[in-house]
Amino acid sequence: MTHLRIASFFSSFVSSLNCIPTMSQALTTTDLQGALPLVARGKVRDLYEIDDKTLLFVATDRISAYDVIMENGIPNKGVLLTLCTRTWFNALKEAVPSLRTHFITLDLPPQIPESLRPVLQNRSMQVRKLRILPIEAIVRGYITGSAWNEYKKSGTVHGIKVAPGLQESQAFPDGPIYTPSTKAEQGEHDENIHPDQAAAILGEYASTVESLAVQLYKVAHEYALKRGVIIADTKFEFGVDEETNEVVLADEVLTPDSSRFWPKDSYAVGRGQSSFDKQFLRDWLVAEGLKGKDGVRMTEEIQQKTAEKYKEAWEKITGGK
Repeated sequence: MTHLRIASFFSSFVSSLNCIPTMSQALTTTDLQGALPLVARGKVRDLYEIDDKTLLFVATDRISAYDVIMENGIPNKGVLLTLCTRTWFNALKEAVPSLRTHFITLDLPPQIPESLRPVLQNRSMQVRKLRILPIEAIVRGYITGSAWNEYKKSGTVHGIKVAPGLQESQAFPDGPIYTPSTKAEQGEHDENIHPDQAAAILGEYASTVESLAVQLYKVAHEYALKRGVIIADTKFEFGVDEETNEVVLADEVLTPDSSRFWPKDSYAVGRGQSSFDKQFLRDWLVAEGLKGKDGVRMTEEIQQKTAEKYKEAWEKITGGK
């Protein structure tokens, strides 16, 4: 029954995609004309304060790779990420009834002027204000990326000793592993750390964050796999509700920005995989010698191909266009 409930939420997501406006220009920054005070600008999202308990998260079309924001963006990416996140929040809550998330609604607050509503609708969500925990809760089901590089050198992943003899892109034989990282300030780099280091940082919330992250990954991985998509790894963020002291799922969830999606039909152990996420952009940056450099502007071809990868992943998972 869980999968039937999840499927119904993804059906509603397909309908939501029909609401995405056609735009030739990417929205890389927002200006609410003083309607709400700006709290912060992240790599992708601009955060505004609605009241002392509520924030407005606006997902722009900015895109970053190797912790550097590109000069230009991916048109409508922010809309897709927001609708993806909303749908996953609903689906995960169905599968894990005890789960709490920061999501309130996609409706815009009344303070937003009518002139701004068309561009902000479906790329904005009202969320509960939380004390965000300073850890990226990464869960890896397969050995790839930085984990593969570390493993080749030391036989470890984030300092965790794992089974010998693994090949690139192989599933971890004992199941997905929790491999946290620090959460760096904008312009700086996250640092992979051992779960014990994360526990020292998180204190009383450490075991809840770890167990919940792994549980959510398993639920999402199982569903996506049946739709032809492998979620190789993903990143969750959590906060604390200071009134109840509960751990709450926050930020974006299981989007191409926070996850590594592979097509199941071309998956093979022993090599790198084609990807539905921004790995295409990362590969281009490496090939052009632009990895980690500021001021990079994507070509139109890279913009288009990256946008297609994001869209294709969700067409596969939702079964819609």
